[in-house]
Amino acid sequence: MLNRANEATNVLKEHIEKDSVIRLISHNDADGISAAAVIANALVEEDVQFHTTLIPRLKEDIVNQLRSEKYDLFIFSDMGSSFVKEFNSYKHDVIIADHHQINDVESESNVVHINPHLFEIDGSKDLCGAGSAYLAVRELDKKHLAYYALIGAFGDMQGQGGFTGVNKLILDDALESGNLEVHEGLKIVSKSSEPIFKSLAYTFSPPLPGISGDLDGAREFLEKMNLSYGIKFTDLEDEEKDLLKEALVTINPDIFGDCYTVPKLTPILRDLEEYSYILDACGKNKKQGLGLSIALGEKDQALDAALRLQRQYRDQIVKGLEWIKKNGAEQLNSIQYLYSEDKVLKSVMGTIASIGLSVELLDESKPVIGMSRLHNDIKISGRTTREMVANGVNLGRALQDSSNNFGGQGGGHDVAAGAMIPYESKDNFLHLVDEMVEYQLNND
Repeated sequence: MLNRANEATNVLKEHIEKDSVIRLISHNDADGISAAAVIANALVEEDVQFHTTLIPRLKEDIVNQLRSEKYDLFIFSDMGSSFVKEFNSYKHDVIIADHHQINDVESESNVVHINPHLFEIDGSKDLCGAGSAYLAVRELDKKHLAYYALIGAFGDMQGQGGFTGVNKLILDDALESGNLEVHEGLKIVSKSSEPIFKSLAYTFSPPLPGISGDLDGAREFLEKMNLSYGIKFTDLEDEEKDLLKEALVTINPDIFGDCYTVPKLTPILRDLEEYSYILDACGKNKKQGLGLSIALGEKDQALDAALRLQRQYRDQIVKGLEWIKKNGAEQLNSIQYLYSEDKVLKSVMGTIASIGLSVELLDESKPVIGMSRLHNDIKISGRTTREMVANGVNLGRALQDSSNNFGGQGGGHDVAAGAMIPYESKDNFLHLVDEMVEYQLNND
């Protein structure tokens, strides 16, 4: 894996020496923005010109359109592994730094393909897209940028139980560079910027059943302990913090654990998990450029705008979880699904599917398919648990194969995946996914 990454670094070095203008395409979620940030920061430091685009998904028409652009090097981060065949016929050099499931196409000499799955490493928990991107620039003496890869890992739900696999190597790089510190603490969000009841209600990972996503539940929980719910966590007395910690640990022991901070950053971004949530809110609100500008060092107005988006996004998630609580999911034999045409719910469908499973609002024994209509298409977000994956479920495969049957496209990871299908195929698609998951469970 590291040898492959070094091949990418060598290609990059050649283009830096030639003064090439580099084309960077990345995903628009927290991991994709972090991946773009790793590479963009490295290129800025090397005084290289580059042009970046952050997109929700890589489609064939985009791949064909890029083919005619006059750049010598294309870098695809947190995407690209499913288009190796098309990139093989590019007349330019291509670096793919991805972590999604792969197909069997070998890359030609103009394509360097970094992907953990090529080396039997799990891309859903041991390396994220930003991690693959970091490996591509690591040997340019860029270990001080390693923490961006960890922000991406948090954005992709990979750091919550501690870092494993290649992520651990990246963590070691970040510590070695002196940028990163690790200390034990309560893993609740917005400790210094929100009233404590909101900090608790907006903490989704680790989940706090009865509190996460439930503002009233959070208030009641604090009132029972005679703690003021309107002040910030940082304003509590030490004894009150200890009392709160003990009560939260009884709900979920994982709520107290390693916190990863970069002290040199502005206070609101110091906690890497918090940083990933801010980038996620930018991406979900189609302001991915704002997220990238923050990761490239913009502060003040950019951060204020991002924090407004984050508050709005969190309120949308709370609304979505209330909707699930009220309506539940539609049940099929082996899967359950959520469907809405509501504008707010559509923007958070994948997130509430994921959180709904973790806070026990949805049946953990079935994968959940979140569906939202976009004009004549339906956007699909599939989520399941690690336990279901251990039992044989692979959502990436199920969504890829099912969507292909209806002229759509899909893929991702075994535990989380996405797809896009024509609207009229909705019911047939659901039944096919249901059959595929049933087959996976019975043939593991």
